[in-house]
Amino acid sequence: MPHPPRSICLLRLSALGDVTHVLPVVHALREAWPNVAITWVIGKPEHKLLEGLAGVEFIVVDKNSGWAGLAALRKRLAGRRFDALLLMQLALRANLLSSAIRADVRIGYDRGRAKELHGLFVNRRVNALADAVPESIGESAHRRGIHVLDALASFVEPLGLPRSSPVWNFPISADAHAWAAEQLPGTQPTLLISPCSSHALRNWLPGRYAAVADHAVARGFRVVLCGGRSERERSMADTIMQAMHQPALDLTGRDTLQQLPALLERADIVLSPDSGPVHIANAVGTRVIGLYACTDPHRSGPYSDLRWTIDRYPEAAQKFLGKPATELRWGAKIERPGVMDLIEVDAVIDAFDRCAADLDRSNQADGADR
Repeated sequence: MPHPPRSICLLRLSALGDVTHVLPVVHALREAWPNVAITWVIGKPEHKLLEGLAGVEFIVVDKNSGWAGLAALRKRLAGRRFDALLLMQLALRANLLSSAIRADVRIGYDRGRAKELHGLFVNRRVNALADAVPESIGESAHRRGIHVLDALASFVEPLGLPRSSPVWNFPISADAHAWAAEQLPGTQPTLLISPCSSHALRNWLPGRYAAVADHAVARGFRVVLCGGRSERERSMADTIMQAMHQPALDLTGRDTLQQLPALLERADIVLSPDSGPVHIANAVGTRVIGLYACTDPHRSGPYSDLRWTIDRYPEAAQKFLGKPATELRWGAKIERPGVMDLIEVDAVIDAFDRCAADLDRSNQADGADR
């Protein structure tokens, strides 16, 4: 753009992990242009997660509101025009909602990833995402595509800004920190297990979670279960607790979305399948053991560190689709019954032991510096 924008609208409704990836974009825009007015059209749960983020006007949309939601957004924004719209979601409902947002520059995905009429609602596109993959991640991973966070970070480039290293600065209130400290007092190392994704087929077997949890307790860790209030999450937690031979703390259904980042930050290691807590934990600096077979961790794994992530996506591609993972389109999901069975208990225990050893080294280094 020839001049710094005065106003920018971001449209990204969901999900929890994806809006976590948008957070560094907000900070990058604010760093480049401290006076720019930022408006974010966002979903209800995602707004609860980011409530308290300074310098952003949130417009909350019920994702299930259909045409009524479009009409409400059009009424809310009547008479307003933005210098730029970042249409950061490909779903048809997001594309349609964007028609209520008047903007001179409308930035969307490259043609290779655009779908559901996305191209009709934008007039500029990010660069082809395959061109932006760092060669350092390896040839095979390079062919599998870039991480969602990098794809979203590229939306600043048509505005004339370079992509930069992500900064999250997650908005966590003092009350949330106090609540997390009350639940997890002291300094005992903590493994927090968030066993459920919003996609049931991404979930690992409860007996296998229990085996890893028992191993962690034997290693001197406090084990904590967390999750939402759904019947499926309650059932998963109960089944894990029943299968365990060691004690664990069950916080399932007891935290709010505002408290979740504080809880994840207070833990030392988080174990979870592809889910929002993976990305929130990564954003607040906690080590993550990710369990991936349905989805590609190079696209949607813990962004900062994949050393402890179990990657069975290539095996799943061969077993269920009969082709290499490198031949699948960016974002392809292999959500089939039994796919998570490809992740073995021994592999996760090995990842936990390596992660715990890294934690010990870090703690010893911190102690030596004091």
